[in-house]
Amino acid sequence: MAAVSFYFIVCLPKPAYAMHIMEGYLPPGWAIFWWVVALPFFVLGLRSLSRITQATPELKLLLALAGAFTFVLSALKMPSVTGSSSHPTGTGLGAVLFGPLAMSVLGSLVLLFQALLLAHGGLTTLGANAFSMAIAGPFVAFGIYRLVMQTGRQRLAIFLASAVADLATYLVTSVQLALAFPAATGGFMASLIKFTGIFAITQVPLAISEGFLTVLVWNWLYNYGRQELEMLQLIKND
Repeated sequence: MAAVSFYFIVCLPKPAYAMHIMEGYLPPGWAIFWWVVALPFFVLGLRSLSRITQATPELKLLLALAGAFTFVLSALKMPSVTGSSSHPTGTGLGAVLFGPLAMSVLGSLVLLFQALLLAHGGLTTLGANAFSMAIAGPFVAFGIYRLVMQTGRQRLAIFLASAVADLATYLVTSVQLALAFPAATGGFMASLIKFTGIFAITQVPLAISEGFLTVLVWNWLYNYGRQELEMLQLIKND
């Protein structure tokens, strides 16, 4: 029994297939490339957070809540196929509340703490992980929210923003891995199909679950944090 357990724990897992790309897995060129791509968003995000906190310091607690929500959800690693892992991202809520630039900072800080404290992700791959989860996901969430809000159905907009942001994150991660490791036969596309297939089985239901959970949190904010939501002009003052 111990031998079987050792085999499944040590021999089967392939950490590079986890939602956060593991430390040292990306070739140096690609690791540097994603750092360079992610840094401008982080700088703009700092400016966005500065404007928010200076204009409405009362929103600092809500900012902390958005960051904590992302940290907790993205730390919940769940087994996937071939020894990989999947997890929710939790970035949709913050993107709806404060916009995608603010989440580029909150999400990056979450990834940094997870790399240092939980060995989830890494420092050399922080740029790549930040781009997929803290930048691409929130921008998709914000766009989906604005698009669906044209129908006037806010809770549906929040559900779809959160769920699609989750899926967008795993898709961008798959693209990053496929670019870095094209298949010997079939190149980039074959590798992309391989990586997306690894996530798809668990990530789709996870994304749906995250959407529902985000709506539940929104309902709680709607009932107990109306003043903050009114400041953000997300609901109207009754």
